[in-house]
Amino acid sequence: MPAREGTVMSTSRGTVIAAVHLLLIRNGQVLLARRCHTGYEDGQYSVVAGHAERGEPVTVAMAREAREEAGIDIACADLVLAHVMHRRAPAPAAADSERIDFFFTARRWQGEPRIGEPDKCDDLRWFALDALPSNVIPYVRAALAHHRDRMVFSEHGWP
Repeated sequence: MPAREGTVMSTSRGTVIAAVHLLLIRNGQVLLARRCHTGYEDGQYSVVAGHAERGEPVTVAMAREAREEAGIDIACADLVLAHVMHRRAPAPAAADSERIDFFFTARRWQGEPRIGEPDKCDDLRWFALDALPSNVIPYVRAALAHHRDRMVFSEHGWP
């Protein structure tokens, strides 16, 4: 397959990090968390998210992150894959800036969301899907739009 115009093809294999994101939606609203003290996109809203650990299935990682970050319990069987994004962070980024993001919705969950990591999040609340705050991380905003449009795959941050 030829390279996309403007991209650089490499003959070396890279490492792609698997990230998980929860599009927790109820009554036309999505749960967003405002990042703080992380060194990445602080002051911006995102969804409950994290990275899969080595040897950890993405559904297990998503359930773990939901418990850690929002204090809710989701069975892996209740997670539904909503979108996959192949993403590259903008420069200047670390060498490991390439991600495959798995966005899930949840059929059901137990507990009422609360801030589970106050050292990384200073606000957690529901926002109408059609009235998101202006400070949503761009790739998260794009994923929410793709989910709304029933688009299952996208690329973000590539030239």
